[in-house]
Amino acid sequence: MSTSTHFVFFADHRPWLNVSLRSVMALFGGYGLASMVAATLAVGLPLPRPDAVMTAIMLAFLVHMLAALWVFGAATLTRAAAGLAMPAALLGLWLWLLPVGATA
Repeated sequence: MSTSTHFVFFADHRPWLNVSLRSVMALFGGYGLASMVAATLAVGLPLPRPDAVMTAIMLAFLVHMLAALWVFGAATLTRAAAGLAMPAALLGLWLWLLPVGATA
């Protein structure tokens, strides 16, 4: 038996609540992460503006799908939430630091 301690979320022992929270997290958290990717890439890609926006939106669909897979594949709800929040925070910081109209 492992002696390491880790945080156990209250819903980890209630399957119906666990699946419900993961579904909400996949839907809304994935959407939030995908929109952060789309906004950051639309501003940061060194392409003409229409091409940058179209590329960013197409990649955002892929990110949303991968975020949903991550949420249901993570071992705990805490790890799933951290896996969505940390990249979104980093993308938000990058978006905030990029001047409007600049390239990465």
